[in-house]
Amino acid sequence: MAKLSAINKNNKRIKLSNKFYKRRLKLKKIVMNKKLSLEERFKAQQKLSKLPRNSAKVRVMNRCQITGRPHGVYRKLKISRIALRKLGLEGKIPGMVKSSW
Repeated sequence: MAKLSAINKNNKRIKLSNKFYKRRLKLKKIVMNKKLSLEERFKAQQKLSKLPRNSAKVRVMNRCQITGRPHGVYRKLKISRIALRKLGLEGKIPGMVKSSW
């Protein structure tokens, strides 16, 4: 089990990134638009930099939904490899069987 503080910090980042997603997208479009004047783009860049750092999507860590483990996480399932193996052995994932040879 991961540290509870790390899990909570990541959950806070997820909430912030969802809250500021549209605002960031709008400002980024203005900054990247070469047709606009340099002053407009610069003002948009300043507004973007005043938003909280943790509101950026890049800062969100992929963590296991069960254990909070940050490494070895399958994106599609949002479960770590260890939790996936455990659930597979318990028969809780349909179609997954333990391999043996």
